[in-house]
Amino acid sequence: MTVLRVRDFEIHQSYFAPEAQARLVHSLREVLSKAPLFQPVTPRGTPMSVRMSAAGDYGWISDRKGYRYEPAHPSGVPWPPIPESLIAMWREVVPDARDPECCLINWYDETAKMGMHQDRDEADLTQPVVSVSLGDEALFRMGNLTRGGKTESIWLRSGDVVVMDGDARRAYHGIDRIRPNSSTLLPNGGRINLTLRVVT
Repeated sequence: MTVLRVRDFEIHQSYFAPEAQARLVHSLREVLSKAPLFQPVTPRGTPMSVRMSAAGDYGWISDRKGYRYEPAHPSGVPWPPIPESLIAMWREVVPDARDPECCLINWYDETAKMGMHQDRDEADLTQPVVSVSLGDEALFRMGNLTRGGKTESIWLRSGDVVVMDGDARRAYHGIDRIRPNSSTLLPNGGRINLTLRVVT
C-alpha cells in the first residue's frame, strides 16, 4: 500500500487487496438486499446520475425537501449496520475520530459523475470523511475551500481509500468520469463509492 498526499487529501492506494474487496462486495450485497439502491433527485427535482443507499444509524437523502440525513431508507426500513471491515478500516486510518454513523453507498454506471461539491450536511465538520472506491476507476478532482480556482485530479482504483481531514474536509471535490471495464470486481461493471461520515 502506498499513501499519497495530494493537496490536503490523503490517498491510501490499494488499501483493500483484491480478496478483501470481494468480501466487502459480498457484505454490501447483504446491505442492499435490505436497503436497495434508489434514484435520488435534487431539490429542484432533477434526477442525480448516481444511485444510492446507506448503512449505519443514518443515511443521506436528497429529494425535493432538500439534502439531509434520515434514520431510515425511503421504504421506511432502518438502515442496516455498517460492515465491520469498514469500521476496522476507519479506526486504522483516522484513529482519533469518533466511529462513523453513516456509510453512504453510491453506485456509478459508465456515464455517471458527481459535480464539485462540499460535504457539509454533518453537524461536526471537524470529523473526517473517508471514501472507499470499488470497481471501475474514477477520475477524482480535488479543489479548494471555495468554489473555483486551480484543481488537481487523480485516477482512483478499486481498493483505494481517500481520507478527507483538516482543510480537505471542507474542500470541493467531485468525480469527472468513470473508466468503463477497468475492473473485473463487479460482474456487470460500474463503480461503488462508500463514504463514511460522523453525522451528529
